[in-house]
Formats: sequence, structure tokens, C-alpha cells
Amino acid sequence: MEHMENQNEQAQTEKNPVAEDATVIPESTLEIQLSEAQAKIAEMQDAFLRAKAEAENTRRRAQEDIARAHKFAIEGFAEALVPVKDNLEMALKIETPSIESIKEGVEMTLKQLSSAFERNRLLEISPQVGEKLDPMKHQAISTVPAEQDANTVVTVLQKGYTIADRLLRPALVVVAQAK
Repeated sequence: MEHMENQNEQAQTEKNPVAEDATVIPESTLEIQLSEAQAKIAEMQDAFLRAKAEAENTRRRAQEDIARAHKFAIEGFAEALVPVKDNLEMALKIETPSIESIKEGVEMTLKQLSSAFERNRLLEISPQVGEKLDPMKHQAISTVPAEQDANTVVTVLQKGYTIADRLLRPALVVVAQAK
């Protein structure tokens, strides 16, 4: 009978080879793996929180930079205009100015102002007589009969200005009407 039991055990082992090869992992090894996985999770969570905080700090700094840029955007232009104001004030302090000295002072001040405009990309729009009306730069105040093509500039009433390729004020013009 013993012999039969041994044969039965052998038969069962041969029918189920996995039972013999199955590796039994000790409980302490599973606990070590679990604690390693938990440590890795904690490390990744810490890295995520640090990255999130860094992104938030970068966003906040960018917003502060934008606010500062808006606040001080005109600073360069103001610096260019201060000497113009100084010259005008000095001209008013002269007790007995001659017409020539006044004209010379105004010309110099205008040159300084024009230079300040140019440095700060504030450019004139001064259309020539006969130039085609450009509604993106010119504002027609009226139309008059003229010996030139319709919708062309006859007279410039007031210059226009652009700042950094953006229309600040259109040139006010009178245009030729259709014949």
C-alpha cells in the first residue's frame, strides 16, 4: 500500500508540475517590497509637490514682471520728455527774449521732442497731397471737388501718429470727391 501511495504522489506531482516549481515568497520579503514601494511613492509625491510649487513660483514671478512692465513701460519716454520740459521752462525765465532767440529755442525744443518721439517709436503720419486715402491711417473730415482722383488727399488738417506700428491718432484729411 505504501508503494501505491508513493506512486499516487508521483502521479500527482507529474500531473501538476507547477506545484513543485512554485516559489513561495516569505512574508518578510513582501513587507520589504511593500515598504520600498511606499518609500518610492513618498519620494515621487515629494518630487511632484516640489515641481508644482516651482511652477507656481514661476507663474507668480511672471505675473509680477508683467505688472512691473506695465507700471514702468512709459519710463523711457518720460525720461526723453523731461529735458524738453526743462528747455521750455528755461525759455519762459528769459526776461527780455528776442523773436530770434524764441524761434531758435522753439526749433531746438521741437528737434529734441522729435528725437524723443523717434527713439520711442512714435512716428508721424503726414500724407502727401494726391496720396490715396488709407482708412487705417487717415480720417476723412470732408470731401471737396478737386482736379485729382477721387478719394485722394487734398489737404492735411492734422498729422496722425503711430506708436510701435499701432495707430495712436489718425491724420485728419480732406479728400477729393468723385467726379
